[in-house]
Amino acid sequence: MTASTVVSTSGNGELLRSAGRGDDRAWSEIVRRYGAMVAAVVRSFRMQDADAHDAEQRTWLRLVEHRGAVRDPERLGGWLATTASRECLRILRENRAVVTDELDAVPDPVRAVEDQVVDADTVERLWSIVAALPPRGRTIMMELFAEEQRPYAEVARATGIPIGSLGPSRARLIDRVRRTFDTGAATSA
Repeated sequence: MTASTVVSTSGNGELLRSAGRGDDRAWSEIVRRYGAMVAAVVRSFRMQDADAHDAEQRTWLRLVEHRGAVRDPERLGGWLATTASRECLRILRENRAVVTDELDAVPDPVRAVEDQVVDADTVERLWSIVAALPPRGRTIMMELFAEEQRPYAEVARATGIPIGSLGPSRARLIDRVRRTFDTGAATSA
């Protein structure tokens, strides 16, 4: 008996063990026996060609990764069919997530203009409220929310407020600005 005859007459358990030892003929025999079945399972999902090819390759990769974990090697066909189905479903989920993300990333031009107007109005209202604060409060807000923030020690020197009082002062000012913004009227400190 030749080596190829031995491989073709071997059971799945022996083929998996031989394949695990690096026997290319054993892998070829497994693919010969089950390749058409894996392809048929993948085709039943009616995916694009590239995705179908990926599903088949992932199925064979899973077999390579888990060849020693196949509980019943004589039912390798069922294991491969289940694995192929799971890989197809995984690819379909991945594609659906990509499409959803891409749709979410497409800006709605009408909404974008409305958002810009609302944002501009909000910024204008906030700055008018900050401008109406007493000079020290206005300075604190301008310093703490400037584009380039300065360390608290510098802000404390610029405002004449102890560094330990800046946080509580800022919190009171933010609350005041928030209340004024929410009510649309000036509030007392």
